[in-house]
Amino acid sequence: MKSISVLGCGWLGLPLAKCLVNNGFAVKGSVRSKEKIELLESISVAPFLQDIDGEVTESSWAPFLDSDILIIAIPSKNKAGFSALIRILESSSIKHVVFVSSTSVYADNNSVVTEEIAASESSVLFQIESLFCQSSVFTTTVIRFSGLVGYQRNPGRFFAKSGRSVSNPDAPVNMIHQDDCVELITQIIKQEKWNTIFNACADTHPTKREFYTQATQRIGVITPDFIESDTQTFKIISNEKIKQALGYEFIYPDVMQISYDI
Repeated sequence: MKSISVLGCGWLGLPLAKCLVNNGFAVKGSVRSKEKIELLESISVAPFLQDIDGEVTESSWAPFLDSDILIIAIPSKNKAGFSALIRILESSSIKHVVFVSSTSVYADNNSVVTEEIAASESSVLFQIESLFCQSSVFTTTVIRFSGLVGYQRNPGRFFAKSGRSVSNPDAPVNMIHQDDCVELITQIIKQEKWNTIFNACADTHPTKREFYTQATQRIGVITPDFIESDTQTFKIISNEKIKQALGYEFIYPDVMQISYDI
């Protein structure tokens, strides 16, 4: 039985940790507040208080990193903190890292974006990805998720307050449901797909106008103002590589069919 540490048991990391426990893994999970420790214990996850924005030392992190695999599921862009973490990782038992990233590392190219497209060198998130990938001590798989939706992340709620508008209304959206995020990471680990980069996005790419109109109408929120433009800047994230590598069929392939917790 492989042991896994999940850094960041929040909106994504918590259901992921629960899924991994259900798949027979021994799981450690980190949170930043003592109030959440009981929640981790209730799903049979060993709780740890860790903060990448705090003091990152071997003495404070070694117990949490005493695992085979580390999943990094936090939105921090603290490059110095991650650099310190990597130094500790290289003297730990961790053999593999799954780094949860974002397709925001790609610039808009008004076309389809695959993993072969170079990410933006100015992206701090890409720079952090690179730090992990450069290690010769452990292997890293980077999974770049598109817009995260599902359950408590209802895109219609973003427009509950008046005055918010949408630019580039005819540009396509790139979204992925939480359930697919959890299952994709689980399959990467079970199938041991290491030392690679994956984009992860649902199959369909409706326009912002279509997507946000439906999202707001579903919950009775006023449809946002769309700022019309003669030119549209966009990117369409391809999910072909991850589907082929894992033999994966998306749980929510059509983003227009996603349901949300109100």
